[in-house]
Amino acid sequence: MTEDLVQDSWNRIDEWLREHAPRTFATLGPPAEHEEMAAAQEELGLTFPPDLVASLLRHNGAAEGAESFRFSTHDRLLDVTGILRDTRFMRAVAEDLDEEEAEDYWHHGYVKFGSYEVTSDGLVIDCRAEQDSFGAIGRFFDETGTAFGRADSLGRYLAQLADQLERGQDGGAVTFNGRLFWEWGCSAHPEWGSADDPLPAPDEQLPELDLSCRPTDLLHASHLHGFEELGALVAILPRDQVAEAARKQLRRLAVETGLDKYPETKSALDASERGEVPPRPRQTDPLALRLRKVVVQADTHRDSYRKWAAEKMAVAVWGSPYRSVYEIAGLRSRLAVDWRADLHADLGHPPLPPIPDDRFWGTLRNPAIDSGWYAAQYARDQS
Repeated sequence: MTEDLVQDSWNRIDEWLREHAPRTFATLGPPAEHEEMAAAQEELGLTFPPDLVASLLRHNGAAEGAESFRFSTHDRLLDVTGILRDTRFMRAVAEDLDEEEAEDYWHHGYVKFGSYEVTSDGLVIDCRAEQDSFGAIGRFFDETGTAFGRADSLGRYLAQLADQLERGQDGGAVTFNGRLFWEWGCSAHPEWGSADDPLPAPDEQLPELDLSCRPTDLLHASHLHGFEELGALVAILPRDQVAEAARKQLRRLAVETGLDKYPETKSALDASERGEVPPRPRQTDPLALRLRKVVVQADTHRDSYRKWAAEKMAVAVWGSPYRSVYEIAGLRSRLAVDWRADLHADLGHPPLPPIPDDRFWGTLRNPAIDSGWYAAQYARDQS
């Protein structure tokens, strides 16, 4: 019975989360009430597949928030109230569709049980009891509608999820600070290019780098907000500690993208790690020429990551360490699944603060970070 598979799968999921991501496990809800599920089915005028009932009797959704349990699609597990709310909303969106259009976009017999939350996207279960597809799992996308084929039952879908967790990073499951994240790194293409590649002539027609960055430039707090507790940590650490992390992050990025093979970039990395302050750059300096040439070559090789790394290096070498950390960590988040742990290590492994809220940013006093908007909002709320 697939209801048994639901329980077996949740046993595996819960066990893994308890050990590896206890903060995420703590967001899973207690069992739903039979009366609540019966009322929801009556209101929607349909029957929940047995697997959905079994799952709700195990965990009635997951609490909202950054720590929430999410499927590998980044959809939060909904409780009965959320299922009702989101399904009613989708019905309202699709109420003017004819039968054929509804089949592809949103049918009256579909129920959403996982929500992406930022958009209407989410996981869907087919509740048309008269159809062979009863209980099948699909996903709704705002732009394209509903597509099935993810699993023929919720039990099998949960079993696939348990398999992913148990494979760890190979399955996309990454943990940091007691939380579960779904990450898949993209491979850069460091094989092209050589240390012997000649520098271009100063008058060669190349795109110019943005060299307007300065060490005194402010970083807007909103940029760090998306890094959650790591962003808060960067915001409260001394500038020297952030600068050291920026140097280490730049070295990691250069190795990952192949930038470290060029003598000009290697020399700049070594000088930065010795604490040497580089002079204000010019477009015809050796390092700038090398980076400008790499930008052109990267386009030829369709290597966006080395191109972006070359552009970020200008910021990292000549700009604010706070912006450098932000820019490099943002790019490394596409390349390395452990980018959070790497950044924490490069910052010196200090204790992590809680996930910051608007009050944190509104009361932040760091002259290198522009938190004026948050401060104004916080002051307004207080008054």
